[in-house]
Amino acid sequence: MMNLFHELSQQCSKSTTEKYSTSFCSAIKLLHADLRQPVFNIYGFVRFADEIVDTFHGHDKASLLSEFRNDTWAAIDRGISLNPILHSFQLTVNEYHIPRHLTEAFFDSMEMDLTSSTFTGDKYRQYIYGSAEVVGLMCLHIFCGNNNTLYETLKPYAQSLGAAFQKVNFLRDVKADYEQLSRTYFPGVDFNDFSSSSKKKIEEDIAVDFAHAYEGILQLPVKARFGVYVAYKYYLSLFNKIKKTQARSILQQRIRIPNYGKAFILAKASLRAQLNIL
Repeated sequence: MMNLFHELSQQCSKSTTEKYSTSFCSAIKLLHADLRQPVFNIYGFVRFADEIVDTFHGHDKASLLSEFRNDTWAAIDRGISLNPILHSFQLTVNEYHIPRHLTEAFFDSMEMDLTSSTFTGDKYRQYIYGSAEVVGLMCLHIFCGNNNTLYETLKPYAQSLGAAFQKVNFLRDVKADYEQLSRTYFPGVDFNDFSSSSKKKIEEDIAVDFAHAYEGILQLPVKARFGVYVAYKYYLSLFNKIKKTQARSILQQRIRIPNYGKAFILAKASLRAQLNIL
């Protein structure tokens, strides 16, 4: 009957992904069938932690995050949890031997969201690593299986992709982060006077991450390559739309890619995959 509990727990992680991110869910479903559920398990875990720090207003967020952190270690060490999200996460962590320091770094960044409203250069880099790059590295462990040599080769590219995604999220969500959560992630940027030059500098940094990440996507195992490529194209399209938006408008609206736009991206990516010209 343990298999039934495993199945139920993992369905919770999949449902969490479907509910919170249609784009990521669509990209995950383009991975090989063997890879999908483990990635859902990671996303469900990450989303729950993110919800604690971003939306559980009126509750003791620090205590909730601390409890979630302790429960995560207990789940991993015991190989079981009554929290279905943590149970599914530990299944993936233990199966793919995801090192503890990646989860530690993730929680460290989540704690920074509770205590920091502005970020210096060092804190910014630490936050990006823990909140985004390590998630990419967790997924890379899944994609590479037991091939540690391939993992080490692709590690810097996976970090660049995670960083690019997170920095685009920062630009897309700057209105909510600044006005509702009083957070300013980009070092030295004054959003009371957000200039075109400041925006361009941020965009140049993100463009470097995207270019480097693309080199790694081409080297991914076939089972993972197309799904990751589509996620990359989704975010690259969002980034290009943000670049075309004036700096003052970034603070007034949340930039999105409409569903028809996502469908076009998928269709174009599918054609390129068929022609082997990713």
